[in-house]
Amino acid sequence: MNYQMQARLTKRFNRLLGYTILIVVAILITIPIASLLVTSIKQDSEYNAYPIRILPKVAQWVNYVRIFTITPFVQVAWRTFLLGFTVAVLTTVTSAMGGYAFARFRVAGSGKLFTIIIALLIVPEIVLLIPQFILFARLHLTNTYWPWILGALGGSPFFIFMFRQFFLSFPRELEEAAEVDGCGPFRIFLQIFLPNAKPVLATVMIFCFMGVWGDYLRPLIYLSDSKTLLGVKMAKAFVNPQGVTLNTVSMAANVLYILPLIVMFFLAQKHILKGVVTSGIKG
Repeated sequence: MNYQMQARLTKRFNRLLGYTILIVVAILITIPIASLLVTSIKQDSEYNAYPIRILPKVAQWVNYVRIFTITPFVQVAWRTFLLGFTVAVLTTVTSAMGGYAFARFRVAGSGKLFTIIIALLIVPEIVLLIPQFILFARLHLTNTYWPWILGALGGSPFFIFMFRQFFLSFPRELEEAAEVDGCGPFRIFLQIFLPNAKPVLATVMIFCFMGVWGDYLRPLIYLSDSKTLLGVKMAKAFVNPQGVTLNTVSMAANVLYILPLIVMFFLAQKHILKGVVTSGIKG
């Protein structure tokens, strides 16, 4: 009896400890976001004021209005959204096709080719930045969006791996039944594999979109100011005529900058979590 009571107490303590850790982590994550929101409605004079005020004297909602008067925020955001959506769709499609091929077809050299793709995962992207820039410059593709489009058409090694692992879990009987009905490999991919891969599709789409939406370095070196993306525009647009950064307006712009990503995550979090879990290591 004492053993059962001790086991129950231990279970309750472990649960309480787990909830306590989760609450502490949630608070630590929330503090920077709350600070960003509060700072976005402060006056610039309150940004570095001492003593530090947590809340502004008067909420400056005009900071959000000034975003659109200082810079063409909507135009740049729409441009970035279109490019991000295009890259996300192309990368998802090409990576899914690559993952399907590696998961379902066994041909000479496919194992070695997949090993090369896995090896590409350990190559830092920054190492490829200069060679890629030289290549696109010689092709006269700088100051265009082709570097992103061509990269998307080649797929992503990590996402190819994700799709391969997910498709390996599909039973062979599905393909055999479809082949009996006269389906070819491409039709099987479109009508059976893709419709059942919604978790991974959602995960890859959002990760690809975030990669373009939050990109700073590549737009900085590839694009002129008139064609640049939102990440670069956010970094240098909000200054007064003297060149001094408008800190509170920048914070307000950052709120709008991260808002679409937060909305997308909450709309697709169920698929994202399922996609990550179900794309585990399989033989």
